[in-house]
Parts: sequence; C-alpha cells; structure tokens
Amino acid sequence: MKAGIVGLPNVGKSTLFNALTSSKGAQAANYPFCTIEPNEGIVPVPDPRLGRITKYIVPQKIIPSALTLVDIAGIVKGASVGEGLGNKFLSHIREVDAIIQVVRCFSDPDVVHVSGKVDPLMDMETIDIELMLADMQTLENALPRAERAAKGGDKEAKERVEGIKKSLAHLRTDQPLRKLTLDENETLAMSSFGLMTAKQILYVANVDENDLAGEGPLVMQVRAFAAKLGAEVVPVCAKLEAEIAELDEADRGEMLASAGITEPALAMLARAAYKALGFQSYFTAGEKEVRAWPVPVGSSAPKAAGVIHTDFERGFIRAEVYTLEDLEHYKAEKEIRAAGKLRLVGRDYIMQDGDICHFLFNV
Repeated sequence: MKAGIVGLPNVGKSTLFNALTSSKGAQAANYPFCTIEPNEGIVPVPDPRLGRITKYIVPQKIIPSALTLVDIAGIVKGASVGEGLGNKFLSHIREVDAIIQVVRCFSDPDVVHVSGKVDPLMDMETIDIELMLADMQTLENALPRAERAAKGGDKEAKERVEGIKKSLAHLRTDQPLRKLTLDENETLAMSSFGLMTAKQILYVANVDENDLAGEGPLVMQVRAFAAKLGAEVVPVCAKLEAEIAELDEADRGEMLASAGITEPALAMLARAAYKALGFQSYFTAGEKEVRAWPVPVGSSAPKAAGVIHTDFERGFIRAEVYTLEDLEHYKAEKEIRAAGKLRLVGRDYIMQDGDICHFLFNV
C-alpha cells in the first residue's frame, strides 16, 4: 500500500510528510524544486479497536496496519510537458496506489505561493489539468501500438484499444479517469499504464491554527470541489502537527488538550488514506501479538490469509471468525467458542472490517 503526497510547491507537503513519519530532520527549503527524489516513510494506521481487543487478550506486542507514504516534489503548471522536471515527478506518481493532494488553505507572508496568491481552487485545478494531460499523452502514445497488436488478433490488445479510446474520450471532457467505469477486462488490459487520474484521491486542506476544524471559506471551497469527485477532505494544520510530532509521547496529550483536539489530525489522515486505498483491517489476536492486517475490501478469506503468508492462502482449509463485539460481551475467546459464536467459514467467505480470525491451513 503506497500513497503519494502531491501538491504545488510550498503548500506544506514536506512539513506534513515529516510530521506523519515523525521525521526530526531539517525541513525542506522554501524553494519550488527543493525535492527531486521522493522520500518514503512507513506510517502506522491508528486503530482504537486494537486497544479494545487488548483489554481481553493481553499480548507481548501490538502491531497496527501500516502504509507507505511518498513525498513527491511540487508539481507546477506545465509539468505534463516537462516544466520543473515534471516528467520525473509524474513518473513517481504513476508508481503509487493512491494520491494525497495537499491544498494550501493558510496565509503566511513568509512562505511564497508559487502563483503569487492563495487560491485552493486554482491549485486543485492546476494539479488536475497536469495529471489529465499527462494521462492523455500516455494513452495517445500507447494507442497505435495497441491497435497494431489488436490487428494481429491479440484479445488483450483489443480490450486495451477499447479501454484507451473510452479513457481518451472521457479525459477530453475534462474529467479525471476515476470518474470513468470500464469493464473488468478493459481495466486489467490497461493496468500497466499507471494512469494517475484513475487513482483514488484524498484531499488534505492545510489550514491555519485558528481553523483546525476546517470550517473557513478556503476549506469550504476544497470541500465543494472534492464532493463533485466523491473524495474526502481532511483538514490538517501541518505546522501544528509537525510541532506535536516532535514532542515526547507524554507531552503530546497536553499539547493536544491545549489545542482542543482529542488526537493528532495525522491519525485521521492515516485512516482516511487507508480507506482511499480501498483497504480494511482484520485482526489476529493471541499472547504473542495482537495485530491488524490490511486487506482490500471485498477480499475472500483465503486472500486475507495470504496477507500473513502465501502458504496460508495456498493451503487454506477454513477460518474461525468472531467479532470485537463478541469479545467484549463474552470477555474471552474460550467463552465465545462455548457460546457457539465462533463461526467456521470457508473459501467463499468475504472478509468484514474488524473480523478477528484464526486460519487453519495445510501445506
């Protein structure tokens, strides 16, 4: 699971990335092209259900799910034709599974905006246009090759041609590809292109400290824009979150309380990014560890078992499943079993968010 953090220069991307990954290194310079190579970090996905499970099953270790974040250098107008080393930056976006776009919703005369004024709608449209233009270029270049292969009777190439033509027609209406529905074969045939506007997107409104709830007029513009795409918006004050991330765990609670918030906004952001990637969690629980495992929504029990180890999927027999509510009601796994609430499920079972599982397999 990998999400790329994108945005125009000087919107707070690197500050946000450093806070998310608890990086205490030097902040990036206030310069549009300061970050050439993407930085990567592993971020835990906070899940309060882990704490609820460990009230009844006390482990040696607690392990949350995690996702990889990539801090991608600022995109500028003209990136799709190479401005600001745009082609290099865009190639990094093609390699991630989802996009987190940071939008500047704060004023600071000491931080120069690349276009000279704070205008979140213009910023969002600039990124959208550059990514759509780059996708169009990719598809236009790929179409002649696909058509030649299709003439030779290649079935997958025929599916690719159809997918390319539908996608180009859609992009020419100024709509990102995440709003286009292709059939399963067309989607599979085009999967190698890494089309950027087909990736799910999450918007982060980087707000002032006096608008932590994200209710100001600039953030409302972001919310309205995102709503048209069916995307989520998370308001974050990257500057404040960076300060919180630098504190020891014992001091963080005091600072959160003084700011009137119950948890760092970064926790909400990590969960929202996880959701944007199309993942949910199931749990394994025992004396050694209580652990959250990431699995795509709609996955079968064998696929979920394979997240732990490929042997678990290959030799899957069945799974024993119960819920957190069962655990909180009966207080212990043996009591859940005695009450007949431990379900035995087979290969066709579709995993539900929050399932607590034991997998039985034989290799």
